[in-house]
Amino acid sequence: MKNHGPWKIHFSETMYRDPWLTVTRDQVTRPDGQPGTYATVQLKSGVCVIALDSQNCVHLTREFHYAVGRDTLEGVSGGIEPGESAEATARRELAEELGLQASVWKHLGSIDPFTAAIHSRVDLFVAEELQQQSANPEGTELIEHVVLALDEAVELVRSGDITHAPTCVAVLQIALGFHR
Repeated sequence: MKNHGPWKIHFSETMYRDPWLTVTRDQVTRPDGQPGTYATVQLKSGVCVIALDSQNCVHLTREFHYAVGRDTLEGVSGGIEPGESAEATARRELAEELGLQASVWKHLGSIDPFTAAIHSRVDLFVAEELQQQSANPEGTELIEHVVLALDEAVELVRSGDITHAPTCVAVLQIALGFHR
């Protein structure tokens, strides 16, 4: 038996696993002392990068995302590969998705977009002093490069038009000056 906060885990069983996620079901004793089960999803940790240019514009992506079934507007995002640092992933993803290199990188912290049943840490970055090169997205990525004034991006977060939680947090952190 393993203590997990006020819960006790008696047995864990992996129900599904692929390169991006793992679903686990635990046999537990709940905090109220009753027996039960608890299922969790472990998503590959990832990054979200907001590229900020010298005109105070943000560079975002617009693409169709299968899980939500629609186009979304968001920062450059991707999963951290085994043995790769979060910053190395951020640099790689920015180059692949938008063809941008940056001379200045700042880590804005990390967030847990879901906390009740999904573990999915996301490290947030702002990339500055940008240079354009050729993008090289993966075959599943049909990405439109969108450039918006930072104030306009903040308004899109406020209005609910940007719904990707890591992008929302990073855009607001940048607008509030947390990256300086």
